[in-house]
Amino acid sequence: MFADALGTTVGAILGTSTVTSFVESTSGVASGGRTGLTSLSTAMMFALSLLLAPLFLMVPAAATAPALIIVGLFMISSVLKINFNDLSESFPAFLTIVMMPFSFSIANGIVFGMLSFVILKALSSRVRQISLTMWVIFTLFIVKLTLEGMNIL
Repeated sequence: MFADALGTTVGAILGTSTVTSFVESTSGVASGGRTGLTSLSTAMMFALSLLLAPLFLMVPAAATAPALIIVGLFMISSVLKINFNDLSESFPAFLTIVMMPFSFSIANGIVFGMLSFVILKALSSRVRQISLTMWVIFTLFIVKLTLEGMNIL
């Protein structure tokens, strides 16, 4: 867990995807890896891929688009698990999914989804269902949007 947290922090500072370290360790455990040797073999493969990076850059984006579409289809299957009977659960999920492509940012989609979740729970008199962490994140997102609106960020 410490390695995942450190990888997420360093990734965020460097402007890269913050979830890859967690995904790599999760896929290693799912494949049966339980020791440090799993992470070492993954690190060696990443080091080898650095040597091949110029070759991968020669592949046009149009060639990789079908693979991304398939990954998106696999990810969208989790929509079936959303409770559509509760608007305070379904609308934030819908808003998150819709705002990601419309804002051209995964982060902005998550921001709008989390803001709408807290607002809808509060308006439907279910404030107790909102954790302290969600209130802190809600406040930070409001500050972020305010500063962006003022062109400070």
